[in-house]
Amino acid sequence: MATRAFLLTSLLLSCLLQICSGAYFSSLQRTLIVTASPKAGEVLKSGEDKITVTWGLNQSYPAGTDSAYKTVKVKLCYAPISQVDRAWRKTVDHLTKDKTCQHKIVSQPYKASNNSVEWTIEKDVPTATYFIRAYAYDAEDQEVAYGQTTDAHKTTNLFGIEAITGRHASLDIAAVCFSAFSVVSLCGFFWVEKRKSRVAK
Repeated sequence: MATRAFLLTSLLLSCLLQICSGAYFSSLQRTLIVTASPKAGEVLKSGEDKITVTWGLNQSYPAGTDSAYKTVKVKLCYAPISQVDRAWRKTVDHLTKDKTCQHKIVSQPYKASNNSVEWTIEKDVPTATYFIRAYAYDAEDQEVAYGQTTDAHKTTNLFGIEAITGRHASLDIAAVCFSAFSVVSLCGFFWVEKRKSRVAK
């Protein structure tokens, strides 16, 4: 009886560990075909330009390949050129530690047929070189397959995004207020010191 309880507990802990630990990218099948509207080398502007992404099951795989796919999440991912010397963008085989695909474009139930979405690039997307990747998730919300717009080495069909760095009215107002406060403070201190020197005489 104790042996059975031990084995059952071990099995449950093993399953829990597998669910919590996440998948490895190298273990995923590349069964999804993903395409995106930006041309290779094109530079888009965050907060202004749009990206059209299309994805679906690669029909060259046998029927039933996607039977476990329940959800698809499409993400904007940093290309290797934008990961150099930037630890917060590093790619790691363990997907819970991977920081390549930090910008979610869309999440929706899986459909084998082609799907498409038009996404306006968010304003907080930084200037970098990117590609698009789609992950298929199972019922336990674990990654089981993927597809991407670039090759395995992430060197083709890359595009750039340029962040808008224009100044905003709120920043201008704050700068004027701080400048005025500094000038008033300096004049006040100067007047106080001048008055003290006159009294001392």
